[in-house]
Amino acid sequence: MMVMTIFKWLVGLVLALVAIAVIAVVSLQAPTKWKTAEAIQTPDARFADLVDYPFAPNYAEIDGYRIHYVDEGPRDGQTILLLHGQPSWSYLYRHMIPPLVDQGYRVIAPDLVGFGKSDKPLKQSDHSYQMHVDLMTDFVRELGLEDTTLFAQDWGGLIGLRIVANEPDRFARIMISNTGLPAAGGLRGWIGYPMIKFAVWREGKPDQVADGGEFRFTRWIAWARYSENFDLPALFQQATHRTLSDAELAGYAAPFPDEEYKAAIRIFPYLVPSQLRQNQKVMDEFYANWDKPFLTAFGDSDPVTAGGDVVWQETVPGAQGQPHTTIANGDHFIQEDKPEELVTHLIDFIESN
Repeated sequence: MMVMTIFKWLVGLVLALVAIAVIAVVSLQAPTKWKTAEAIQTPDARFADLVDYPFAPNYAEIDGYRIHYVDEGPRDGQTILLLHGQPSWSYLYRHMIPPLVDQGYRVIAPDLVGFGKSDKPLKQSDHSYQMHVDLMTDFVRELGLEDTTLFAQDWGGLIGLRIVANEPDRFARIMISNTGLPAAGGLRGWIGYPMIKFAVWREGKPDQVADGGEFRFTRWIAWARYSENFDLPALFQQATHRTLSDAELAGYAAPFPDEEYKAAIRIFPYLVPSQLRQNQKVMDEFYANWDKPFLTAFGDSDPVTAGGDVVWQETVPGAQGQPHTTIANGDHFIQEDKPEELVTHLIDFIESN
């Protein structure tokens, strides 16, 4: 009798622990719903006389946020959508936009909410992966884009590749560089984000991005969120092969005059693995069947996304037979290192497909 009682007690304990674990894992998942929050705008004076950025501003009101975008070239030209990542903005594409326009393309380069000249929600908790996918999907719908070529890098891919899955008929082809779609199914999809959160907690609040010269993604997340000094100019210089001028570095810092404006650039790394299951579904159900042209052009010097091009070449039917390339001396912000090569590959890709 006593043995049976102990057995039942142990079974109950195990079930209780399992239930607690399940509840904990579910509670640590990223939100899939969001609401528009209070936001501020960077003063226009911060953008006066930016080097190599003569583009007229355009604005769209999307779901309660003002989104800035560059829109250059003929309105009846074939459209190219350029999406940036973190902590950059459309300034990243200043050397690619003019030569594309010269070839007759209409080029659209928006600033994500929280970046560039777009509205900046005040709190890190105001941002979620789902929110940015929804906002930029609605942006594409608002502009009525059709027969569009997507070029995406860094978070531009994490968001842009989801936009295409939401609105596939609006896109004719995709070219990506130094980006991906973090994904995992099954148990890994459920526990991946909570485990990353725990690993970030263990990192503490580092004052240096690298640990003894070693890049570790969880440390990067912790540094971005908690460091006292988010040294944006130094970060850009570390992630580019060529030496940027002081004026160029000031251009990247322009949208963020003080800490109040930096919620997005601080939280974005923490959000990278926040939709593993959703992204896996997109990979399995959408990109495994995408037969429109798909091209990869990754840099050879990016420690963040090295090797990430292979999964797309092997998964996407539309990637088969395309002239995928690895660009020499292309660091993470490859648009700074090799804009001419990217433009050449992009134009050849469009004209050949």
